Amino acid sequence: MGAAASLTFLGGAGTVTGSRFLLEQDGTRVLVDCGLFQGLRELRRRNWEPLPLPPADIDAVVLTHAHLDHCGYLPRLVADGFPGRAHASPATCELAAVVLRDSARLQEEDARFAREQGFSKHAPPQPLYDSADAEAAVGRLTPLPFGTPTSVAEGARVELTPGGHILGSSIVRVELDGRTVGFSGDLGRPSHPLLRAPGPPPAADVYVVESTYGDRAHLEPTTRLADAVRRTVARGGVVLVPAFAVDRTEVLLMALRRLMEAGEVPRVPVFVDSPMALDTLAIYRRAIRDGSPELRPDLPSHVDLFDPGHLVEARTVEESKRLNDPIGPCIIVSASGMASGGRVVHHLAGLLPDPANTIVLVGFQALGTRGRDLLEGATQVKTHGRYVRVRAEVVDCPEFSVHADADELVAWLASAPAPPQVCFVVHGEESASATLAARIRDELDWVAVTPRSGERVLLR
Repeated sequence: MGAAASLTFLGGAGTVTGSRFLLEQDGTRVLVDCGLFQGLRELRRRNWEPLPLPPADIDAVVLTHAHLDHCGYLPRLVADGFPGRAHASPATCELAAVVLRDSARLQEEDARFAREQGFSKHAPPQPLYDSADAEAAVGRLTPLPFGTPTSVAEGARVELTPGGHILGSSIVRVELDGRTVGFSGDLGRPSHPLLRAPGPPPAADVYVVESTYGDRAHLEPTTRLADAVRRTVARGGVVLVPAFAVDRTEVLLMALRRLMEAGEVPRVPVFVDSPMALDTLAIYRRAIRDGSPELRPDLPSHVDLFDPGHLVEARTVEESKRLNDPIGPCIIVSASGMASGGRVVHHLAGLLPDPANTIVLVGFQALGTRGRDLLEGATQVKTHGRYVRVRAEVVDCPEFSVHADADELVAWLASAPAPPQVCFVVHGEESASATLAARIRDELDWVAVTPRSGERVLLR
């Protein structure tokens, strides 16, 4: 009889980033998610640490979705010797290709800028991976259709169902030598304006569930965004929205279109300043045109849902730079969503010192990011080695989150076909994970555990 299957938490435990979960059984090793650590410096440093096993010993990777904290380590894994395929839904493969290429480009640009300005701690500054590594990783992406159990390694079968978080996001069920593990990935909300509600939990012996919002409930839609836009335009300022390039930009543009059509905010130019967001926008538009089954059935296909009326796509560096000195009130949507990198950092440096401007935060802001600092009332932030004063208004709009909140997570788990032997609560700050685990124990009477980083458990 072979050794018992095991699950090791290589990331996403005790933190809301760096999701990496290793399943092992008799020499077969499958890594579910392959994410980058983001946020706090001590977390980002973990991206440079070697895995506790050689990448060459991993047989397959399965990705839940295309956000960087779930797929962004793949180029480094491939560069370090991973020989296998990365399996994901077709839309995740398409989006991950965009995300990984953009990640490599930004890392190369940041390393070059740090080298020129002399503010990096590395000598010389180096990217974690480069564009060649990203292309190699993109070549490993392998589409896996929803609802199709597929062998990805000896003794390991995987089935995906839609997760409703972003286009392509998946709930993953892995069967390993007769043991089954269900991974929620980042679970979406039933109220997502574009996507259908997440599918139910799969039948499984063990669940691994996210807890990004495990200690809170989302606010109902409010006039917060509209009020901020009206105030800012009235004083002649600029609204800057750090937004995740994948899905959040689309959701935000839909909201702005609705507000402008209803006359609730003035019609001003809306700039999308992120090559990755624009590439993603094209993928979402194509999904609507082609009638993707992941999308809500009531979406109109005869209009551009993402054009508020005066949408301007800023692709080039020159177009981006011009936005640092706009000629009048406007809205700039730029990545990254936590203001931790990308073009939005340059815009913050130029716009934060002016009290006429407004920064609108529309997503979760992890510890250690500029977005979290601004959310918590920072009076100055550091951008590209220099501190800038924060005089602009900062507005939090958490209702734009596309993560399930605590009530939605518990309700989703409660719809499982049968209680699992254990539910591991991951992908959340410690308080959020602990709070959700306690609710699962109290309300569902399940065994619920918040695993330690690096912890290995047996699946008997």
